[in-house]
Amino acid sequence: MDYNYNGYDRGYTEPAMTSADYMNRTYRWMAAGLLITFAAAFVTAATPLLYVVNSLYLVFTIAELVLVYVLSSRVQNMSVGGARATFFAYALLNGMVLSYYFLVFDLGTLVLAFLATSLYFGLMAVYGTTTHKDLSGWGPKLMMGLFALIITGFVGMLFGMSFLTTVLYSAVGLVVFMLLTAYDTQKLSQMFSYYAYDGELAEKASIYGALTLYLDFINIFLYVVRLLGMNSRRRN
Repeated sequence: MDYNYNGYDRGYTEPAMTSADYMNRTYRWMAAGLLITFAAAFVTAATPLLYVVNSLYLVFTIAELVLVYVLSSRVQNMSVGGARATFFAYALLNGMVLSYYFLVFDLGTLVLAFLATSLYFGLMAVYGTTTHKDLSGWGPKLMMGLFALIITGFVGMLFGMSFLTTVLYSAVGLVVFMLLTAYDTQKLSQMFSYYAYDGELAEKASIYGALTLYLDFINIFLYVVRLLGMNSRRRN
């Protein structure tokens, strides 16, 4: 999200919201999105909606990508209500697409993965918020790691992966998104000063920030689930 503030005269006006309020809003939106996602996944897996999703899987996936693109690139021009609706629509679709995890993995594994993800995400978010180290240098390296994960995952989907390769791939993915959590958290905190003086812009920025952290959380969760699932299958 690239905000242009040239020519915006803040003068001596007070911020529209405090940094703490901004981050609290961001985490509340993220939590609401996660709740919608997990509820949608559970309902879809337990109802005939699953057959609809399976039949239109590609359509749902493309729709998800479109919503993320729209919110990421057009959030400045959207109303606050439109930004919220787009974020929640994405969370709903993502839950429906991820519903098959409720079929592949048992509930105990999913609950354990959620708890572990909450711990990993929380620790890295706290680190990103409290550290005095500038994490901006992590950005290009993490983007390269993310690109490598995408390419490796695509190749693995076409040709398959061995057990050890899959474990290594999942472990690297987990580390990348944990580091992204710290990086994104600090970036959101640092950027606050640029839009703190415009209440509507700050509100939309908190929704965009929620999307960023939501994606980090979901990806950590998926890699943890895969690692736990592989470990369980190997014991069996």
